Amino acid sequence: MSTPKPAGMSIIAAMLSQIESTLRPLADPLQAVPMRAYMLDQFAFLGLRATPRRQALRGLPRLNNWTAPDLLALAEALWDLPEREFQYVAVDLLAKHHRQLDLESLPRLLELVQLQSWWDTVDGLAGVVGDILLRARDNQRDVQRAMDACLSHSNLWVRRVAMLHQLGWKAQTDEARLLRYALTLAPVTDFFIRKAIGWALRDHARTRPEAVRTFLTQHEERLSGLTRREAGKHLG
Repeated sequence: MSTPKPAGMSIIAAMLSQIESTLRPLADPLQAVPMRAYMLDQFAFLGLRATPRRQALRGLPRLNNWTAPDLLALAEALWDLPEREFQYVAVDLLAKHHRQLDLESLPRLLELVQLQSWWDTVDGLAGVVGDILLRARDNQRDVQRAMDACLSHSNLWVRRVAMLHQLGWKAQTDEARLLRYALTLAPVTDFFIRKAIGWALRDHARTRPEAVRTFLTQHEERLSGLTRREAGKHLG
């Protein structure tokens, strides 16, 4: 990737080496076969499930004092490795340390969204983006305009991030923006966009079921069957 190199490149290289040296000896080629098949043979795998992968890395040095550029540089270095588990490690690290990231981190996070893209990493990054925006909104009410721009991005995965970034916000959800996004993306025929709309609405229905029920009724003709099914799963 053509991003500026941070000052702590030696520390980043050492951390990357430690992660690799911890996980590679645990590779299970037999387990890698079904994992690769589940992802439609798009990515190579070591063959490590989430729980043993995370357990193996518990002994890593703490990154609490790392700067946002250094955390992002480590994530980008992990992204460049061929096996999918290293991208999962990157997402885990970014999620764990999202408070060390800021609005200036968004462009680099959205760049990762567009690299080796599939729902597994994209949705994890959407959560990181959402955490950053929700925290920043305390002092900057219009911060979600960054997602407004993403809604018309040429890359569908960036649009999926825009649709999903409010997951888990509960009562803090900008309902008007959520519903506007749903209608804006409704004409898109891509499965992952339609699924994301339904997922976002279903999540909001846990807090505002009547609002989502009314929205689904009013816009039944505009929303796909997949979106309506996903959104209404817990509405009865």
